Amino acid sequence: MIENYSIAKSLKNPELWLLGIGSSLVAINLTLALRHSDITNLYIFFLYFITIYSLLKEKRYDLTLESGIISSCLGTLLLILVFINSTLHINSVAIFVLPPIMSGFGLALLASGYQGLKQYRKELLILGFLTIRSLLVMLPYKIDISLLTAKLSTVILWYTGFQVSRSGVILNLPTGSVEVYYRCAGTEMIIDLLSLAVLFICMFNLSLQQKFVVPIVAATLGFIINGFRVALMAILVAQGDKQAFEYWHQGDGSLIFSMIATLFFGCFCWFLLSRNEREHQNTTDTQGDVLETNPD
Repeated sequence: MIENYSIAKSLKNPELWLLGIGSSLVAINLTLALRHSDITNLYIFFLYFITIYSLLKEKRYDLTLESGIISSCLGTLLLILVFINSTLHINSVAIFVLPPIMSGFGLALLASGYQGLKQYRKELLILGFLTIRSLLVMLPYKIDISLLTAKLSTVILWYTGFQVSRSGVILNLPTGSVEVYYRCAGTEMIIDLLSLAVLFICMFNLSLQQKFVVPIVAATLGFIINGFRVALMAILVAQGDKQAFEYWHQGDGSLIFSMIATLFFGCFCWFLLSRNEREHQNTTDTQGDVLETNPD
């Protein structure tokens, strides 16, 4: 009897229902990410949802869970559309990019109404960038930096001692040539690093200047490291090593360069946090010295 009462009481807990709905939405969005994209995009989705969960967990006791009828109805409608979308197998860009932000707004409206949306500014910002990221991944031809990548790789080959010339996006070596297609220009690597930059900005307290610097560094690292990758593939083509070329082009070798870029960006983030911590410590020590000098 007591057990049945506890179950009934738990079912009346709105937080439990919101947690269940949120978990279902995460599962749906991860499934859609796996259905419409590659494994890297699935990892990014998973990392974003883990970050959102962490942010909500930190402030769960400060959230106001109170929603009106209109807000609840609109939120429920958005969530129903997401659930319906999960049952469809339509190869559409809109079907892929909209569910994350629809899930966020729908759940926020259902939990806290219009007035409570400001409580979820950071989480909705993360979902908003995730939507933009999904759109950029689905439409990579909208951002074609092949010519810039070809120029960078030419400079790298030239300064490392190779006799190289460039004709548009084609790199010419004495014994072979390689063309830089837009899919190999580094756009996806740049987008991946920018995705990590957004999470870093949202999770840590940074100055306004640092918030602008972090994405610039992320994009620059992705562009430069991919330039080295293209230069390596040009060398392999010139040497006639087709197997090695395929490894670095479409095999596990392409992931190695992504790992290198992520490692460099992680080192930069660590340096930035260490610097901020030292500055904070110096400020604290200075204030302590002033208090000791002027005890009154």
